[in-house]
Amino acid sequence: MTEHPAAPRLRVAPSPTGDPHVGTAYMSLFNLAFARQQGGQFILRIEDTDRARFREDSEKQVFDTLHWLGLDWDEGPDVGGPCAPYRQSERLETYKPYVERLLADGHAYHCWCSTERLAQMREVQQKTKQPTGYDRLCYGKTREERAQLPGFTPTPVVRMLIPDDVELTFEDLIRGRVSAPRPDDQVILKADGFPTYHLAVVVDDHEMGITHVVRGEEWISSTPKHILLYRWLGAEPPKWAHMPLLRNADRSKISKRKNPAARLTWFQEEGYLPEALDNFLALLAYPPAQDADGNDVEVFTFAEFSRDFDWRKVNPVGPIFDLKKLEWLNGVHIRELAVDDLASRLLPFLERDGVLPGSPSLGELARLRAVTELIQTRMALLTEATALVRPFFVADEELDIAADARAQLKDDAGEVLTAGLAALEGVDDSPRGLLGSESGWTAPAIEEALRAALVEGLGLKPRLAFGPLRTAVSGQRVSPPLFESMEILGKPSTLTRLRRLRDALG
Repeated sequence: MTEHPAAPRLRVAPSPTGDPHVGTAYMSLFNLAFARQQGGQFILRIEDTDRARFREDSEKQVFDTLHWLGLDWDEGPDVGGPCAPYRQSERLETYKPYVERLLADGHAYHCWCSTERLAQMREVQQKTKQPTGYDRLCYGKTREERAQLPGFTPTPVVRMLIPDDVELTFEDLIRGRVSAPRPDDQVILKADGFPTYHLAVVVDDHEMGITHVVRGEEWISSTPKHILLYRWLGAEPPKWAHMPLLRNADRSKISKRKNPAARLTWFQEEGYLPEALDNFLALLAYPPAQDADGNDVEVFTFAEFSRDFDWRKVNPVGPIFDLKKLEWLNGVHIRELAVDDLASRLLPFLERDGVLPGSPSLGELARLRAVTELIQTRMALLTEATALVRPFFVADEELDIAADARAQLKDDAGEVLTAGLAALEGVDDSPRGLLGSESGWTAPAIEEALRAALVEGLGLKPRLAFGPLRTAVSGQRVSPPLFESMEILGKPSTLTRLRRLRDALG
């Protein structure tokens, strides 16, 4: 085993069996917060011994999504480290000596039972309401002795032998003293030569000097087995912290089969900010700090979360995964971004949706920045930008008027548009300034002209006066601020769009 410094060493160990689960980010967040606070190391290990469910692209998705969230590791398959390799499939030779030692010391034994025989055994146990678990038919028998009995298979597995006096309680950093059910004689080496999770996780954590094991509460029942393995191998067990499981509104465990939000990539696709998701995941199991007046501070950075982190504050009750709360947090974080930063984050979505080309021009980027400033307070998700931004990049003659926007127009919409056109014709848009970069076509000038013509001239209320103009300019029922939108579009486009809707209304 590699010698490790005294500072805490924590790890997350996802299995590459599909899209990464949001739970991987949840566990990584709490592991990393403690590691950074304590000046320790955070390790990423890939547990890929389940070859039946292994997916080659899944490992890269783990890397990409955790990096996207800013949950970066100090050691791992892609960055190396003193405990390499960090993929279980590349560590198979590491486990064999431990299995041989357990067999030699009488803590494990070979089992030649076929899958059919094990299935029949479990069926009988369930029907007769006996405790479920392996009945030790193979224990103490040689291969030849076992071959004389039914349900024999020539390639054995290796099982650990659970002693009668196995300790079933342990200390947990979150839950205090915890009791677990008596474990079964767990398979630790499969017939294909691959270790099971239970052996591999203990050996790897031991070899990598892991001091704190942070995992979901579903592993509480396995902890006595793991403590036994540590003891048999002459190793010091780590400290345990079993996190509450993320749950749906009906209290069921959140799963990728039933809830798209269980997929970590879903949050990227839907336009959530990584800092908002980090903030949300922290709040799911940890109380917010309080300000000087005793009010909860629910919006915080990872650095702030890590700075004051304390395992004793983690709530052991399974939190409800409330997407409305996440959406609210996302909107708050969007509003806190610098405009240029937000514009750059919108680009991939606008390019994906065909609003902007793959390599936008400087002029298009400048217009996007101006539009971003208008819409920053009107979004909860980055994906919502497409509908708000598209009108600024579509040709005037190709702007579609949405059905709901058209439906709300009153009978006098044509008259309002005509009056608006006449007023805007008089707003000077000729170049000004030393370099000719300024213009009289500004939001204040536009607003002044339109209020004079429509509110004062026609006696309309502002909502009725500007509604038809908003529809003409954006094509939408809900749009960015009208006068600023007209300034960005420029006078020719603005007038063309007003005329186009007026003419369409007949």
